[in-house]
Amino acid sequence: MSELSNTTLIDTPRLQMREFTLDDADAVLAFSIHPEVVRYTGDAGKVNSLEDAKRVIKDYWLAGYREHGFARYALICKQDNQLIGFCGIKYEPYLNRGAGGIDIGYRMLPDYWGQGLATEAVKACLDYAHSTLGVEKVYAEVMVENSASSKVLLKAGMRHIDSYQDDGYQLHLYETC
Repeated sequence: MSELSNTTLIDTPRLQMREFTLDDADAVLAFSIHPEVVRYTGDAGKVNSLEDAKRVIKDYWLAGYREHGFARYALICKQDNQLIGFCGIKYEPYLNRGAGGIDIGYRMLPDYWGQGLATEAVKACLDYAHSTLGVEKVYAEVMVENSASSKVLLKAGMRHIDSYQDDGYQLHLYETC
């Protein structure tokens, strides 16, 4: 595991983000099996057990930290010190009609929706990607039906640049300005 695993990487007024550890598997399972959380992700049904959650942490997030220096980060609500979801960037080879690029993504439990936390997290993560990691361009794909996520990305300063169909999903593509 990384030395930074318990270190806050991104700190906002209401949130903290840090690297995931295998100890986070219960929380990862909780937000990964929630039907409203995964409704627009294309990931519904992919995490159904604690072992699945550990596999995602190990094979995607911990591997991403090692290979690229970044991945999704554990999203902690300061008010109750709970791990409520994730926010972060990752290299996505199939993004942008197969052109590839750095993708930002986020998820959080519904109890935390409607409070501006997603926008706060995305803005902070984009700033971290640019200023700390040196990433110039970040993209986001959102299912057309997910208007709330589209609003978050626009509020965070991204702009809509394309719409297309991919793997049976109608998607909007956003990029940093």
